[in-house]
Amino acid sequence: MVTAIVLISAETNRIPDLAQRIAEMDGVREVFSVAGRHDLVALVTVSKNEELADVISDRMRHLDGIVATETMIAFRAYSQKELEAGFELGLD
Repeated sequence: MVTAIVLISAETNRIPDLAQRIAEMDGVREVFSVAGRHDLVALVTVSKNEELADVISDRMRHLDGIVATETMIAFRAYSQKELEAGFELGLD
C-alpha cells in the first residue's frame, strides 16, 4: 500500500463542500479541516504509486475551489497500532 498526505489550499467559502467531495473519492481515507497555511489535509491510500496520479492529479486537483495542493508520499508508518502489532508477533 502507498499512502500520501495531500495538503490542500482552497477558496474559503468552498472548504466544507470540497472536504465532503474529496472524502467521497475512492482511495481517500480521511479528510481534515485544519488551521495554518493549508485548509484541508487528505490521507490517500492506494495499491501502487500510479494510482496516486489518478486520485490526486486527475481528480482531486481539478475540483473547483482548490487553489493549490502539495503531496507528500509516506515512506514508513509509525503509530501505536503498528507498534502493538509488532509486539504481538514477538518482534523487538
